[in-house]
Amino acid sequence: MTVKKYHLLIIAFILSAFLALPLPHASQAIPKAAPEAVGMSAERLARLTNVLDGYAADERLGGGVVMVARNGKLIYEHSFGHSDKETAKAMKRDSIFRIASQTKALTSVGIMILQEEGKLLISDPVSKYIPEFANSTVAVPKEGGGYDVVKAKRQITIRDLLTHTAGIGYGGGPAADKWKEAGITGWYFADRDEPIAETVKRMAALPMDAQPGERFVYGYATDILGVVIEKASGKTLDVLLREKILEPLKMNDTHFYLPESKKDRLATVYSARTDGKIERTADKSEMIGQGGYLTGPRKSFSGGAGLLSTAPDYLRFLQMMLNGGELDGVRILSRKSVELMTVDHLRSIPYSSEGQGFGLGFSVTKDIGARGVPSSVGEYGWGGAYHSNYWVDPKEKLVVVYFTQLIPSGNIDDVGKLRTLIYQAIEQ
Repeated sequence: MTVKKYHLLIIAFILSAFLALPLPHASQAIPKAAPEAVGMSAERLARLTNVLDGYAADERLGGGVVMVARNGKLIYEHSFGHSDKETAKAMKRDSIFRIASQTKALTSVGIMILQEEGKLLISDPVSKYIPEFANSTVAVPKEGGGYDVVKAKRQITIRDLLTHTAGIGYGGGPAADKWKEAGITGWYFADRDEPIAETVKRMAALPMDAQPGERFVYGYATDILGVVIEKASGKTLDVLLREKILEPLKMNDTHFYLPESKKDRLATVYSARTDGKIERTADKSEMIGQGGYLTGPRKSFSGGAGLLSTAPDYLRFLQMMLNGGELDGVRILSRKSVELMTVDHLRSIPYSSEGQGFGLGFSVTKDIGARGVPSSVGEYGWGGAYHSNYWVDPKEKLVVVYFTQLIPSGNIDDVGKLRTLIYQAIEQ
C-alpha cells in the first residue's frame, strides 16, 4: 500500500467516524420498530392513515402529525395534509405546533423536580413564594344576580394548583367583571409586555371562583405554578425548563418563543366553520393566529399555555414519563414522583369527565366502563386549545402524540377515531 493510499484510508476512517456522531443540536429520535415487533398490526394501523388523510382531503383539518410508541419503540408515525394549505406546504414530522395547555405537563414536572431538589414541598402554601396570595378571596354568587366577596377558608397550596382545585378559573367566573377590569382574560400570554410574575401578582388580588380544595376549576393554576418555579429556583421559567427538561431530553425544538430561523416550520392555524370545513385564521387573530409566538415582546413565559413543540420532542417527554422519569440514561424525575403525579388526587371532588380523575398535571383514567372509550385504568394525558392531544397508557406501554392546529374545532370527531384506531391495532 502506498503512503498516499494509506493517508486516504485514514482520512476516510476519520470522516466516517465524524459523520456517525450525533449533531450537537439534532433531536435524538426514539428508536423505530415494526408494529408486529411490539404486538401491533401494521395492516390495521393503515386504517388510521386513511382516516387522517381523509380529514385533510375533506378540508376538515389542515393537517397534522401523529406518533405512536410502544415498548419504547416508535411503531407508527404519519404526517398528513399541509402545514399551510394555501401555499401547499406539506406537513412534516418536524413541523412546529402551538401546544397551549400541553405546556402544563412540563411545568408540573418542573415543580416536582424542585420538590426532589428540596426547594419546595407541594403541600406549601403558594404565599410562601408569592406573598400576594396570603389573603385570597372568593366570589360567591347571590340569588338573583351579582356576587359577594368573602375570605378564602384556607390558603391555596401548590398541590391545589397542580390538581386545579385552587378555585382559580380563566377569568370567566362570578367575578368576571373584576378580572376583565384587571386585563386578565383568556389563556394567551405571548403578546404581554410584562413578565408573567407581574400578571400573576394582579391575579392574587382578584376574587377566585371557588374555595380552595372544594371544586375542580380549570384555569390559570399552572401559570401561577410557573411563577412559583421562578421564585423557588431563582431562574425564569424558560431557563428552568430548558436546563432541567428540554436540554437533558434533547427537546431542541420546544420553545416559548420561536427562533427566527424556525419560523417557516410553524404550522398555520385553522378554524372550523359551521359547515365543518376549515378556514385560515393565521392572519385574522393575534391570539389564535401566528401571533406573539413570533412577534411578541418575549417577556411572558406562560407555564399554562405558552410552549411550541414538535411531535418528536413531545414524544420524548412522554416516553420519559412512561419510563418512570428516565430516558436514554438521563433521569429527570424519580419513579415515585411519576407515580404520585399519575394517580387521582381529587378524592370526593367531582370531575368533569366520567370515569376519570385528575393527578398532578394530568387527567387519569379510573374506570374504563364509565369512561366508555378504549383505554386502560391508569392511563393519563391531556390536550391543548389548538386541538392537540396526547396520552400515556402504562398498562399497554403505549405513548400517543397527536398535533394539529384547529381552533375552534367544531364537532370534528378525529380524536375519538384516533384513539379507537390505535387500540384496535393492538394484537398482543
